[in-house]
Amino acid sequence: MTLQQLRYAVGIAETGSFNKATEKLYVSQPSLTAAIRDLEDELNILIFNRTSRGVTLTSEGEEFIAYSRELMEHYESVLEKYGKIGKRKKKFGVSTQHYSFAVKSFVETVKQFDTEKYDFAIRETRTKEVIEDVASFKSDIGILYLSDFNRKVIANLLEARDLEFHKLIDCKAYVYLRKEHPLANNKFITLKQLDDFPCLSFEQGDDGSFYFAEEILSTNEYKRTIKANDRATMLNLMIGLNGYTLCSGIICEELNGDDFRAVPFKDKSDEARCVMEIGYVCKRNMLLGMVGERYVECLKDYLDNVKS
Repeated sequence: MTLQQLRYAVGIAETGSFNKATEKLYVSQPSLTAAIRDLEDELNILIFNRTSRGVTLTSEGEEFIAYSRELMEHYESVLEKYGKIGKRKKKFGVSTQHYSFAVKSFVETVKQFDTEKYDFAIRETRTKEVIEDVASFKSDIGILYLSDFNRKVIANLLEARDLEFHKLIDCKAYVYLRKEHPLANNKFITLKQLDDFPCLSFEQGDDGSFYFAEEILSTNEYKRTIKANDRATMLNLMIGLNGYTLCSGIICEELNGDDFRAVPFKDKSDEARCVMEIGYVCKRNMLLGMVGERYVECLKDYLDNVKS
């Protein structure tokens, strides 16, 4: 097994196609196919399922690619420190549920480093992808929340991926809507009062479960529901359809604008279910590095100002 074979396998996994991987890796199709076939024979596993539409990872393949990415990350770190290619850019990435404060903290972090020396990336994405991105070393840090409802499922998934959760803040549920909404000036809003308006939520994919929902109280019965897959669309739906979503109440007006309002949500059935424990996930027993530590500091600084 060689580093080149690992690089080829990771490239195929990322592109989902042998053809696309040949372009990305600058290798011929026969050489790539032979290298992966030799690798699978040596390890006595099937890494990829081949279909006419492309390739998908087998269960053994998923585990193998995760370890391969980890090994490649360590290899590149050694090259950065001791190799002759000193100009190689360092990488730092964050995957997050759709939180404007996570983006704002990322912005403040990037300002403190030379972007000529770093490749920065931030991904607002689905809950499960936040976890998988960190597990596969695609991102260094993931931002998500736990609640009494989803804690067991998410915790088990983190444990299986060798990730750990670090709490940042506890938040009660808020109703987020446009400031001209009929309920925007209420001191609090109940579920009954929301019956006439569409509940907006972020799409979690075909295999999405309400355990992965970004919105708290995902198991409640909502008469009208609409799903979106990005924050800008969500805000447009709030304006165009008087929609609302349930959130942490931590809103960055600098990024989202001042046309929206967060009103406390009141649920008589179970107050405990209305608490979101927001935090970050990272690889267990791995140092975050200088940029990662600074990003966490920016998160804490922003959230401390929110609490005060």
